Amino acid sequence: VQLQASGGGLVEAGGSLRISCAASSRIYSSYVMGWFRQAPGKEREFVAAIRWGSGIRYYEDSVRGRFTISKDSAKNTVYLQMNSLKPDDAAVYYCAAGTQYGTTPSSYRYWGQGTLVTVSS
Repeated sequence: VQLQASGGGLVEAGGSLRISCAASSRIYSSYVMGWFRQAPGKEREFVAAIRWGSGIRYYEDSVRGRFTISKDSAKNTVYLQMNSLKPDDAAVYYCAAGTQYGTTPSSYRYWGQGTLVTVSS
């Protein structure tokens, strides 16, 4: 599975942005799609995930209530709607796919190239 992330950009604090991740092939119902982010000098951290078959969603505490992960099965695409953005949300955002849910990068087998989100204060 090849993943292509897009939609990053510059947004003011308090603003919103939606990033997307399109898969090159069908995403099977057994898969979990995740979003991670990595800021300069920091480790890659879990943001959100969604089980493709059931639609069950998971969020990291700091983004719960502000970010929404969703999917479009027909387009094999997963989205991350980010609202009330804060400067601390600035990072390169990566999408990932795997066959099990986890909050560590090692839980996911396939990775996209990342899309940069910059939040101005």
